[in-house]
Amino acid sequence: MPLIPLAPANDRQLVFTSSQAARYLGVSLATVRRWADAGHIDCYRTPGGQRRFSREQLDGFIASLEHSHPRAA
Repeated sequence: MPLIPLAPANDRQLVFTSSQAARYLGVSLATVRRWADAGHIDCYRTPGGQRRFSREQLDGFIASLEHSHPRAA
């Protein structure tokens, strides 16, 4: 099942917290953390150690999934 981004309330949002990224991707917070820790989704850390995801990183992750798992016709 392909991931379809769920537009946040502010569609101009460029940086997401882990919780916001989970909502955007339509998965759980634990899944986002696991994917980030495994290196599947790029993120950066704040000085306090919190993950931050750019919209570009999340959209790139979705695109990479679509290329590796094309939809069945």
